[in-house]
Amino acid sequence: VALPGATALFRNMGLDYCCGGQITLKAAAAANSLDLVTIVTQLRGLKQDSVSSPADLDTGSLTETIITRFHRVHSKELPELVQLAERVEAVHEGHASVPAGLGALLKTMLGELTIHMQKEELVLFPQMNNGATMPLQFPISAMMAEHQEHGAHLEEIKRLTDNLVVPTDGCMTWRALYSGLTKFMDDLIEHIHIENNILFPRFL
Repeated sequence: VALPGATALFRNMGLDYCCGGQITLKAAAAANSLDLVTIVTQLRGLKQDSVSSPADLDTGSLTETIITRFHRVHSKELPELVQLAERVEAVHEGHASVPAGLGALLKTMLGELTIHMQKEELVLFPQMNNGATMPLQFPISAMMAEHQEHGAHLEEIKRLTDNLVVPTDGCMTWRALYSGLTKFMDDLIEHIHIENNILFPRFL
């Protein structure tokens, strides 16, 4: 959480640091057949300078950052990804690599994420910003459970898209779809990480 660049390193290695991040680095390395010493060496090589991280922000600034950096961006980008997915599925129906069912999955994610973000913006975040005069264990647990569902959807996207590999004869729309999905998935993972590992622990 406190080391700038660590999440990017974990992402490049395929290590789940958000939904599945509540285990030791040793256990995560073993589960993914990665060399622990190599990971630690790379972590120690990251610059620990004055670069600020979300962990440095007060709660009000952090919730506002989550809303502007993630909520608004998801709401803008995901509907476009739904359209691109439906177009690719329709145009390339029958292609061996077509991500059949991706459009429907993204529609489901859009609906679930919209409700999830509204609950945070209208209920949970205001309580946090006002000092949380009531226990927040239950609503936070509910949000984290929904994060697990979001994480499961991301795994299903990987399965449907063969880990976002565009076939050699894939059209520009197909390439745009997978490029957009890559950004969306990276953003959502970072979003969940910030909430699960930085914001929520302040109120548990």
